[in-house]
Amino acid sequence: MAAPTNSTTILAEAAERYAEQLGLPGPPPENEPWVPQSLTKGAAGIALLHIERAHTGTGTWRQAHRWIVNAVAGQVSATDTTGLYLGAPAVTLMLDAAAAGATGRYRDALADVDVHVAALVHRRVEAAIARISAGELPGFREYDVFFGLSGLGALLLRRDPGGSATERVLDYLVALTRPVQIESQVLPGWWVGHDPHRRSSAAYRHGHGNLGAAHGVAGPLALLSQAMRRGITVDGHREAIATICGWLDAWQQDGEAGPWWPEWITLADLRSGRPRQPGPIRPSWCYGTPGIARAGQLAGIATGDARLQQGYEQALTRCLDDPAQQARVTDLGLCHGWAGVYQTVWRATQDSRTPALADHLPRLAENLIPHTRSGATAGRGLLEGEAGTALALHTAAHNVTPISGWDACLLID
Repeated sequence: MAAPTNSTTILAEAAERYAEQLGLPGPPPENEPWVPQSLTKGAAGIALLHIERAHTGTGTWRQAHRWIVNAVAGQVSATDTTGLYLGAPAVTLMLDAAAAGATGRYRDALADVDVHVAALVHRRVEAAIARISAGELPGFREYDVFFGLSGLGALLLRRDPGGSATERVLDYLVALTRPVQIESQVLPGWWVGHDPHRRSSAAYRHGHGNLGAAHGVAGPLALLSQAMRRGITVDGHREAIATICGWLDAWQQDGEAGPWWPEWITLADLRSGRPRQPGPIRPSWCYGTPGIARAGQLAGIATGDARLQQGYEQALTRCLDDPAQQARVTDLGLCHGWAGVYQTVWRATQDSRTPALADHLPRLAENLIPHTRSGATAGRGLLEGEAGTALALHTAAHNVTPISGWDACLLID
C-alpha cells in the first residue's frame, strides 16, 4: 500500500531537501582519512543516495559521480580489517549499485576491486575456519553484517553468486551453526567471547549469544536464506537455517503485545532458559523484531515453509500494532530509527502472505515526516544520518524497488 498522494509529495520534498544538503562532498577529517571509504558515515554511503536518484531521474549521474570519485580519492583498503561497510567491499557495493542495469558503467573499476574482495574473503574464511578448528569463540567482526562474512557474503551474492568465494562463505556459515563446547559448556557456534560492545567486561566474562540482525545470528540467517532463495546452496545449508530458526524459536518470548526476542543471551540466561531482558526493546533493523522478523520471513520463503514465513510476518505485524514499542523509536536513521523500520517493513510487505502488514506502511511513512522537519539525524552518513533517511524517504515517496539495490547492505532485499 502506498502513502496517500499528499503525503507522497511531502515525503518526496523531504527526500529532495536531504539530497540538496548532501550536494557536495568535503575533505575527510584529518585524523580519519578512511572515512570516504565508509558506508556508515562516508562518501561511499552517501553516494548510494545520489546513485539511486540518478537511476530514477530525480538526480543526475554527474552528481553521483562526484561522490563516487570522492570515495575512491585515496588508497582503497583491502586489508583483513575491512568489510562490507569499509574499504574495498564498500567501494564495490557502491560501484555495483551504480552499474545496475548498465553493463558498461564502472566495469573496469569493478573488475579491479572484485579481485581484491575475493582474495579478502578467502583469507577471512581461512582465518575463521582455523579459529573453529582451534575451539575458540568468534567475535562480531568474523561473521556480522558490518565487517564480517555475512556482509561480505551479501556483496558476493550480487557480484559473484556462483563463485568459489561465495561458496566458501556459505560453507563457513554452515560451520558456524554447529555447537561448540567451551569448558564443559555447550554453546551455539555463533556465541561470541566478548560483550555486546566488543569489549571484555566482568558481566560478560563468558561472552554472549546475540540475536540481532546487525551483529547477531539473524544476519547469517538472512544471508543463508537469501542464497537459498536464489538457488545457491552448499552441503548442510537447509540444516543450518533450521538450527538458527530453532534457536530463535527457543528464545521467542510471548508478551501481551505479541512475540518478541531478547537482544542477547548471557550464559546465566542460557542456563536458566530465560532472558533477563524484561520485555521488547525499540523495534529496529539492527536489534528488535523488524530485523529478526525479516530474516525469519526470508528463511520461510527460502525453505518453502509457509507456516514459518507467516509466523514471522505476524510477529512483525503485532510489533507494529503496539504503540508502546513504536514510542521507543526516537530517531530517523536506518540502523535503529524510523528509516530502518520503514525500509525493512517495505521489503517484508513485497513478499508477505499477511495482507495486514502492508496496512502499516502509510502510518510508518507518516512517522518519518515530523522527524524530517525537526532535523533529527546523526550526521550526513548512510547508517544513522541524512543519506539513509533520504533513501527510505525515496522508497516511501515512490513505492518502487530500489533500482540500485542499495538496501542489500542491510540484507533485507
